Amino acid sequence: MADQFQLILQKYWGYPDFRGIQRNIIESIACGRDTLGLMPTGGGKSITFQVPALVKEGVCIVITPLIALMKDQVQHLRERGILADAIYADKSRSEILQTLDNCIFGGVKILYVSPERLASELFQTKLKHIHVSFITVDEAHCISQWGYDFRPSYLQIAKIREMIPQAPILALTATATPEVVDDIQERLHFAEKNVFKMSFERKNLAYVVRNTSNKQGEMVHILQSVKGSAIVYARSRKRTKEMAELLSKKGISATFYHAGLAPDEKDVRQKAWQADEVRVMCATNAFGMGIDKPDVRMVIHIDCPDSLEAYFQEAGRAGRDGEKSYAVLLFDRSDESKLKKRIDDTFPPKEMIQDVYEHLAYFYQIGVGSGCGKTFEFDIDKFCITYKFFPTKVDSALRILERSGYLHYEDDPDGKARVMFLLGRNELYILDQLPPTQEAVITALLRSYGSLFVDLTFIDEHLIARQAELNIQQVYFALKNLAARHIIKFIPRRKIPFISFTRDRVDGNKVQIPQEVWEGRREQYMKRIQSILQYAKNDEICRSRQLLAYFGEHNETKCQQCDVCLEKETEKKEEEFRRKIAEEEIIIEDLKVIEKRKDD
Repeated sequence: MADQFQLILQKYWGYPDFRGIQRNIIESIACGRDTLGLMPTGGGKSITFQVPALVKEGVCIVITPLIALMKDQVQHLRERGILADAIYADKSRSEILQTLDNCIFGGVKILYVSPERLASELFQTKLKHIHVSFITVDEAHCISQWGYDFRPSYLQIAKIREMIPQAPILALTATATPEVVDDIQERLHFAEKNVFKMSFERKNLAYVVRNTSNKQGEMVHILQSVKGSAIVYARSRKRTKEMAELLSKKGISATFYHAGLAPDEKDVRQKAWQADEVRVMCATNAFGMGIDKPDVRMVIHIDCPDSLEAYFQEAGRAGRDGEKSYAVLLFDRSDESKLKKRIDDTFPPKEMIQDVYEHLAYFYQIGVGSGCGKTFEFDIDKFCITYKFFPTKVDSALRILERSGYLHYEDDPDGKARVMFLLGRNELYILDQLPPTQEAVITALLRSYGSLFVDLTFIDEHLIARQAELNIQQVYFALKNLAARHIIKFIPRRKIPFISFTRDRVDGNKVQIPQEVWEGRREQYMKRIQSILQYAKNDEICRSRQLLAYFGEHNETKCQQCDVCLEKETEKKEEEFRRKIAEEEIIIEDLKVIEKRKDD
């Protein structure tokens, strides 16, 4: 007989029953127990919080860093008739206020929130009045300093928990070593350890390492041999573009994606790839999280990642539909030296970090004892030219200073334009005649956004262009001219990084870098690099077994499809063939001896 969880699953999702450990996790969090679920990519994580959210009284708050995933899941939930909403940087203050009020008065069952929003005064004030059923922490490994993708904003979750101690925590991740599993539970203040783990084994995914001195040629050969959608991961933005151009010249449709692209450009490329208009996406690790495309047949790493966690998660984007797929790591002699160089680039000497901090103060003319709360645009190239620093080391120094509590560094800010009307609706109607392009833009704005009269609102210039039947450049100049006439306030789209000082300036030599931020993380980083190198160079143990063992799962069964297993099978067949030949030669010799004796 179906229970309430199964009835919800059948009613809203149309599935007959749960998969794997989904039910175990659901029953655990529904009973009010802090719960950690370890599920591989494609394991159905979202069901584990969406189903109990509909059964329990109150609002389920889902914390995730993936804005694209938020938007997609909210849309899909609403299509199923489920009350869902999200809070993220694109939304205006008035829109966020409306969403939070809806949570208070029962208009929302599942609320997605980016971790950065947790620290806002508005969110924390309203949270006190929301009946929270439980908190879901997606990508929970991001809270661990020992994890490969630590995000300082995740540390806010523990503070939020203190505000609503009655709400249990559901933490979910697809990549966590045993050490990170313990750290997640400790940092989220679990009442007791409680872990459910689904096997990370991917039986349909063949892991392959190719040692080659011609990575580009090997990549082309593989993509020509294996059909279907593919992702090629590279370390640098420049390299993604080069790979896409190379593949296009070889007759393989490809595009590229990285964090430096404008938001609308990212969206266009991602949608083209998802719709199979483009076969291969050449990307940095900025691409892939939250992307729902189950029929990816191939993931190729043309550059070696700096951890097995990152490799496993990125490789796991292949074959989510259960069909045979491949994850290929292209490796050469230079990869080892490049990875070891990254250690020094990622963890520059403490004296250099102090020096960067001191020169930032000079750069912005901040005196000792002042600067807390101030935000500045940051041109890293200009800064490095002025003070003769290397950009990669400055970037790393800023991230360490951020983790040490001295500043906030945003190198990939949201680039959307913002608009607010300075005139009332009635005043707009009695304006002197405006040029047609400006009138068309005003009309499109009024049709598309409801909060323009009360707050600065993020706008989609491509949407305005389509509705006004103009091109992007015409929209931009119309907005600039409307701002010049004081009809609107217009903040153009920008992609300029910024730095915010989170405490008053101190002398550079007094900057304290905590042991866990530098020594501890550097040691962990070195171990992760050593692990990926061991994986790449170990051609004796099944690839799948190596990966599973790294995540604490010991499986003696060989996958029989990775390069190691196939090579062993070939060697076995060759050995069997040689043995049979040898046996036949012995038999022939024996027959010769017998014949000779007969003759004698």
